[in-house]
Amino acid sequence: MKKLLLAGLTGLSMTVGAAYAEPVKVGMITTLSGGGSGLGVDVRDGFLLAAKMAGNKDLEVIVEDDARKPDLAVQIADKMIQKEKVDVLTGIIWSNLAMAVVPSSVAQGVFYLSPNAGPSMLAGKGCHENYFNVAWQNDNLHEAMGGHASSAGFKNTFILAPNYPAGKDALTGFKRFYEGDVAGELYTKLGQTDYAAEIAQIRASDADSVFFFLPGGMGIAFMKQYAQSGVDVPVMGPAFSFDQGILKAVGDAALGVKNSSQWSKDIDNPANKAFVEAFQAEYGRLPSLYASQGYDTANLILSAMQKADVKDADAFRAALKEADFDSVRGDFKFDSNQHPIQDIYVREVIKEGDVLTNKIVGVGLEDRSSAYVGDCKL
Repeated sequence: MKKLLLAGLTGLSMTVGAAYAEPVKVGMITTLSGGGSGLGVDVRDGFLLAAKMAGNKDLEVIVEDDARKPDLAVQIADKMIQKEKVDVLTGIIWSNLAMAVVPSSVAQGVFYLSPNAGPSMLAGKGCHENYFNVAWQNDNLHEAMGGHASSAGFKNTFILAPNYPAGKDALTGFKRFYEGDVAGELYTKLGQTDYAAEIAQIRASDADSVFFFLPGGMGIAFMKQYAQSGVDVPVMGPAFSFDQGILKAVGDAALGVKNSSQWSKDIDNPANKAFVEAFQAEYGRLPSLYASQGYDTANLILSAMQKADVKDADAFRAALKEADFDSVRGDFKFDSNQHPIQDIYVREVIKEGDVLTNKIVGVGLEDRSSAYVGDCKL
């Protein structure tokens, strides 16, 4: 277990919490080893950067690695709640882990702030007053690419995603705003690294385009094998397979690919410029989408700490819901199901010098909430 007491760190931008407020203890459960560890590392690094910049002596963060294993994540959450007495949990990357941890945790009175996973159940019938999603609902980025596919003139798209909750949300989201035919629809094994069979099916189909959601190493493996296969059908996807953390591994095969994101390093606002500059200075690399989500999650907690005592759950919950912080993505507010209302951008993979990165080329969805908000009773 890695315990990080943030007291004494140098403050750069935010004021300390209100004098009457109790310290806030945050338990971060995230993926720091094995497949997908880069996502967890970036969420952690973004979160800790925001905490360091704030210099708030009343914020303590405990970090543990779930190794992408649901059973381990549940054990860690129980220990953090029962023994460590955390006030807030955060950090989970994967939707199957979120579904294993979040419902029981919030039922015990702990706040959970998601910096990534946004399963549809928790946005609708399974919503809870102590659950906030700071990133998105799982469908959102895929919805934007469905609309983009239609705008781009694609009429017969092959779609694929891993067989787990976020994968099913992904293809559901894509089809919600896609107006063409589906040339083929596949659910692959979570963690799969060999896509020869799937690429053969794409080759045999009459597809004019391919949409895929394969986060982390899955997307890297798919794109490398797809580029080597010689199949000449354009691909597109959400940011998860074309974000800063993995573009270096994918290489030039990603150039020109359109992808969707609620954040990009070229969003022009002071908070984002400060974040990108500080992240590069602290870690020596460009931030990713996941880093931005960790950064915003920490700043949301810090903003609530300035207004309310975490031991007064109703007041702290109200302060969280106000979302009174400068998000790196610009306009940000919560809908009634405590998921963001925000713009989803279409980006294109480009090269800046020798560095592969993204630039915004359009707005895919403006002020998008989620399809499940009407099912939430909050």
